Amino acid sequence: MLVFFAEKKLLGIENQRILRIFAQVFEINFKRLLLKAMRRLKDCITLKFEKMYLTSETKKEFFEKFGKNAEDTGTAEGQIALFSFRIAHLTEHLKTNKKDYSTQRALVRLVGKRRNLLDYLKDKDIERYRAIIKELKLRR
Repeated sequence: MLVFFAEKKLLGIENQRILRIFAQVFEINFKRLLLKAMRRLKDCITLKFEKMYLTSETKKEFFEKFGKNAEDTGTAEGQIALFSFRIAHLTEHLKTNKKDYSTQRALVRLVGKRRNLLDYLKDKDIERYRAIIKELKLRR
């Protein structure tokens, strides 16, 4: 029953029909083919969940290192550090996926947000600004 439910949900009715025709044409056992497809789909889903690069633990580490404490997520230094991490990740992603324009737009927006926070910090407290620039090794 559970496998049947998983077949219906994950593969869909139309894909099952295609697999059934494929099995008839090439004289392959349909159940074996279906199980292979399910395993392949399961592997894809598992890989998708493993690729999270920014977990709540990572965020807490950033805010603990650059902010006042782990729960203080509002400090400019913590947000700048987090934006820098995300910018580095998106830059690496765009090196392999050159035509991903939505990610490119998100990257430009993040750079603008970081720039605004750096300008705010520069106007508010120049020493904190210099410290965060030095610690994150930003070119500015």
